[in-house]
Amino acid sequence: MAKTSEDEMILSYNDVVLRRSDLRILDGPHFLNDRIIEFYFSYLHSKYPSPDILLVSPSISFWITNCPDVESVKDFVKPLNLPEKKLVFFPVNDNIDLTKAEGGNHWSLLAFERNANLYVHHDSSGRYNTCHAKRLYEAVVPHMESSNTTSCWRFVECSRTPQQENGHDCGLYVLAIARAIWFWYISSRPKDGGLWFSSVEQQVTPSLVHGMRKEVLGLMNSFRDEK
Repeated sequence: MAKTSEDEMILSYNDVVLRRSDLRILDGPHFLNDRIIEFYFSYLHSKYPSPDILLVSPSISFWITNCPDVESVKDFVKPLNLPEKKLVFFPVNDNIDLTKAEGGNHWSLLAFERNANLYVHHDSSGRYNTCHAKRLYEAVVPHMESSNTTSCWRFVECSRTPQQENGHDCGLYVLAIARAIWFWYISSRPKDGGLWFSSVEQQVTPSLVHGMRKEVLGLMNSFRDEK
């Protein structure tokens, strides 16, 4: 079957391949797909590098959550060097169908902070994704510590997560919250064990989230122009 114009590749950024259909998603009030989230995560990592931080791609998070073979997950996550990371971001999706890699209807964010031994779930739609975030948490915990360390991890729902005002901006909230936490870590991380909740509350506003569609679209176009 011949490819349509929607399938046309418009940009290869790091390891992320973007297609014309991704521009259409950002140009209107549409649910973000895996590629757009992975692109922005890759951009954050390149623009503000830190060896302590890992942004896990949506496809890897999905596989960790849903893979039925524990040994396969172990081999799969080994290259991520999870025990060496201080801050890790996992996109959470409500898709449970392994045959639909880009299925689902809602995104949220699970953030791991090693110093606090804490996994924090940020859901912009109440607790819609709580069960999926807990499944991911339970699947990834065994792979977060080295063989000579043992920690007591905790999972918490962040009740202070800014809430979306429509049914399609959840992915944008994931990007905005991840960015706020990233900046908190690299610039103003407190030394007394405090976390990022206030930073997220203050920075992730409806107007900022709304503007992120244009921002991400502008990034894609600027990288295209550089080619």
